[in-house]
Amino acid sequence: MIVIPGVLGRDQLETVRARLDAAAWIDGNATSGHQSALAKHNTQLPEDGTDARALGELVLDALGQSPLFVAAALPLKVYPPLFNRYGPGDGFGDHVDSAIRIRRGSDFRIRSDLSATLFLSEPDDYDGGELLAEGQPPVKLAAGDMALYPATSVHRVTPVTRGTRLASFFWIQSMVRDDGARALLLDLDRAVQDLGSVAGAGAPGIVRLTGVYHNLLRRWAEL
Repeated sequence: MIVIPGVLGRDQLETVRARLDAAAWIDGNATSGHQSALAKHNTQLPEDGTDARALGELVLDALGQSPLFVAAALPLKVYPPLFNRYGPGDGFGDHVDSAIRIRRGSDFRIRSDLSATLFLSEPDDYDGGELLAEGQPPVKLAAGDMALYPATSVHRVTPVTRGTRLASFFWIQSMVRDDGARALLLDLDRAVQDLGSVAGAGAPGIVRLTGVYHNLLRRWAEL
């Protein structure tokens, strides 16, 4: 799991939360597969509603400004962000996200390589509501921060016992399908950036390492 801090800033969060406060919510199982529907108890914005579309564009614009998101996900396609709400008693039991996501009423479809949860409520606003993915510690991030994790993992949201947990959730089809290959590329990218800050971006070793990065990406990418 990779934590991407500060995807949304204060002003963006205020805009999002104001619109969510005034929105009409529906049963969260509107977008669930069979397995998820057995475990899911929350509400969400209608996928084709004006609120979800407008706020989704805001999130997509912010993701494009996040170098860590781009480096970690190597996104080919991003499913238009959705928005959910967990109140007291709501939760989402163990499940695996559907492999293929198709946007209702369109021909847009992706292979879900990565899942993302963008937290929109501050941790003190609610009790419970932790994101738990297999092999990872509980995750409950500051508003505006995002968790990125393999869609293949079994994960859940623990029941909320107080307050309201707001989040955006969506899926990414990566140019690099394999989780291990993507992790190696991210490690290499970070190492090149760290060494370049010391030796200079034009140092011969940095140039060679950059070439290794792009040649590996060229070998593994699916477009």
